[in-house]
Amino acid sequence: MITWSDFIYFALPSVLLWIGGALASFRQRRALALGFSAIGLVVFSAFIALLWTSLERPPLRTMGETRLWYSAFLSLAGIVIYSRWRYRWVLSFSTVLSIVFICVNIFKPEIHNKTLMPALQSPWFAPHVIIYMFCYALFGVATLIAIYTLVKRGTLEAADNMVYVGLSMMTVAMLFGALWAKEAWGHYWAWDPKETWAAATWLLYLSYIHQRLARPKQTRIAAWLLIVCFCCLQMCWWGINYLPTAQGNSVHTYNIN
Repeated sequence: MITWSDFIYFALPSVLLWIGGALASFRQRRALALGFSAIGLVVFSAFIALLWTSLERPPLRTMGETRLWYSAFLSLAGIVIYSRWRYRWVLSFSTVLSIVFICVNIFKPEIHNKTLMPALQSPWFAPHVIIYMFCYALFGVATLIAIYTLVKRGTLEAADNMVYVGLSMMTVAMLFGALWAKEAWGHYWAWDPKETWAAATWLLYLSYIHQRLARPKQTRIAAWLLIVCFCCLQMCWWGINYLPTAQGNSVHTYNIN
């Protein structure tokens, strides 16, 4: 049976493979870069799957568990972008971000037990959170591209595609969340702090798309807007846990330790 203490045995090989893939990408060895990165993702995903089986529930209850998904999806986004647009640096940046979240999980482990509160036992809960984690990863890589664009005066083409897909998936995730809320609390939307920040994040990314379509040559403004969007996203993901208005009032704030 897999436990949280086994995480290091999956994380370390994954990190080494991702680093190998990033190095291979800079040496123009595309097949090797994609191979190492993909195998690393498979190894890391295997831990998530085995932990899911061991816990007898999707590992989505705590911040530590959601960081697992975020690390995996970051790697996936890096692989997709490198495969499609040949951005060699993307694998390096996605690897670095994944390592940061992995290290947080290693050095600050949380209690991972089988307990799942009644509100989280809805069939809509797992797809809602998993799709959100996928969106967060796409937006994270898009933000890296925006920073790179500001420094190197590059293009936002790949970032645009990440935002198009990410916002579409976020819309689906929000619909799943509404169905979950209706089943768990009797209403689709209550404007609690989490939902308010989710709506603000959605509108900001929508404004980015409108800005790109209306003024495609204003690349630097769009890049800065993308960074602002990602900051709002961080508030939506974990920042609300520290807001006084969310303490005891938000149905999305749980005791995760």
